[in-house]
Amino acid sequence: MKLMAKFNLVLIGVCSVGLGLAGYLSFNILRHNAQEEVVQHAGMMLEAALAIRGYTVSEIRPLLAPKLKKTFLPQTVPAYAATQNFNILRKKHPEYSYKEATLNPTNPRDRAADWETDIVEAFRNNPDRTEVIGNRMTPTGPILYLARPITIKKGGCLTCHSTVSAAPKSMLALYGDANGFGWKMNETVGAQIVTVPMAYPIQKAENAFKVFMGSLTGIFVFIIIVLNLMLRAIVIKPVTSMAKISDEISKGNMAAEEFKETGSDEISVLGGAFNRMRRSLEKAIKMLEDNETRML
Repeated sequence: MKLMAKFNLVLIGVCSVGLGLAGYLSFNILRHNAQEEVVQHAGMMLEAALAIRGYTVSEIRPLLAPKLKKTFLPQTVPAYAATQNFNILRKKHPEYSYKEATLNPTNPRDRAADWETDIVEAFRNNPDRTEVIGNRMTPTGPILYLARPITIKKGGCLTCHSTVSAAPKSMLALYGDANGFGWKMNETVGAQIVTVPMAYPIQKAENAFKVFMGSLTGIFVFIIIVLNLMLRAIVIKPVTSMAKISDEISKGNMAAEEFKETGSDEISVLGGAFNRMRRSLEKAIKMLEDNETRML
């Protein structure tokens, strides 16, 4: 096997191992970063939803309070306002879903599912806990969720949820008096939950991984090509020339040209030693020929 082939075999093997390790590490890092980015976006969405809830309670509801005596307006409900705004946001980010999962809601659509109930209970049992991040399996695949507690902090929230007698009659006419009452100040009644399929952060990680690995492979190929050109110019070509001259001398052609010494690297030093050895050989042969001539 030629020197160039051996060199390339070793170089390709080393690069392959390097690519494998880089690929393994980078994919895990990119996947983790993609998941963290999705969680951060979900957190900002929850903050926006919380701001909308507060705005609805403090500014929208007082303005519409006189009309509630005749007609119930869902626009005065914080959960409705937050959900409607999120639905508008989903037009640009359809992968995200939002729900205000409540244990005892007025609107049945807000009732917590079994897994959402577990999250709400976790907040109720741990008042200091402000956030839950996790994964769960669904028929369509794993999903990532971010949840934060819904805790009654303002008295305005109790207008419709403290007692049946205090609730607007228009609301009772629409939803009845069976659900959504008995809430208390500082009580955690539900959770804001944003969900996103795990396929979304994984896809982001895979796209970034393909770009990274493609670039890294291109860099390795470029390095291999450059090293091959350098090896051919610095090592292979001089050694081949030296081997050719040696072959000519071994056949008795002492008129073969000398090896051209250029620079002061190891190959040039080897070439200089080869030329000196050749001259010494020529002198030795000439001395032998002269001795034979005298003897004759």
